[in-house]
Amino acid sequence: MLVPPAPHLSGSAAARSRWRGWQLLGLLIVGAGLGLGLLQLWQGLAPSPAMRTALGAGGMAALATALGVLPMLCARAPGRRSHDALLGFGAGVMLAACCFSLLVPALAAAGRLGHGSWASAVGIGAALLAGAALIMGVERLLPHQHGGAGTAGESRRERGLWLFVIAIVLHNIPEGLAIGVAAAGTDAARATALATGIAIQDVPEGLVVALALQSLGVGRWRAAGIGAASGLVEPLAAVVGAALLGLSAALLPWGLAFAAGAMLFVVSHEVIPESHRQGHERHATTGLLIGFVLMMVLDTALG
Repeated sequence: MLVPPAPHLSGSAAARSRWRGWQLLGLLIVGAGLGLGLLQLWQGLAPSPAMRTALGAGGMAALATALGVLPMLCARAPGRRSHDALLGFGAGVMLAACCFSLLVPALAAAGRLGHGSWASAVGIGAALLAGAALIMGVERLLPHQHGGAGTAGESRRERGLWLFVIAIVLHNIPEGLAIGVAAAGTDAARATALATGIAIQDVPEGLVVALALQSLGVGRWRAAGIGAASGLVEPLAAVVGAALLGLSAALLPWGLAFAAGAMLFVVSHEVIPESHRQGHERHATTGLLIGFVLMMVLDTALG
């Protein structure tokens, strides 16, 4: 129930207050609708355990992204130095996931299929490059600006906002694909390690996305809502990845390498440059090393 504005508020201030209330209500309705849609999808995937696992793991990552925006609503936002350290942490988790959760199992799977060492290495390398090339091509078709780039004027700022939202979607697709491929093709422990690692790095990512949107002039609640919703593409991409791999078990090594290439492109093209843009390279690199080690430990302990 919306609280009426206080009598001392001006007409414009009261209108803005009501508008923020309606925006929040709208976000809640959209979130409930998406939640029901994912529930229906979950029930429809009942005959396929791998796809149910992919959807559940992707949903965990999406929930972690949403949880990440809570500090923005409950406490003062971290400074730019902490912001860059969190970006570096996410980059480290993604790099370790590429190595230990995707490429190492891909090489092992290629060997089990009877491919020799050279054939496995060359084929995995080609699949990795194909994954990176796909995300690069999508980015060229849907050009966007990186977070923090200011624009002049209300219409240009709004355009910059939606270009940045596209960047968020592009960033999350490889993570979802990696979760789906791992859920459908690797053992449960390794898939759990990958999903856990991605969910851990999605917590600060949700906050980083919301803060970046706020720096573009978006209101706090709207930025938090978009940041929380930005992870919803991950369970959908996870289901797509699991479905593609389910067509043939022979696709496992190449699917894992393809997902690794897509993630590597995002780390190199988006995350690391953004974490170094403000001159906090030491903090970003420290965060990267911590994230890499944490993901390596998770993968080793659970896998």
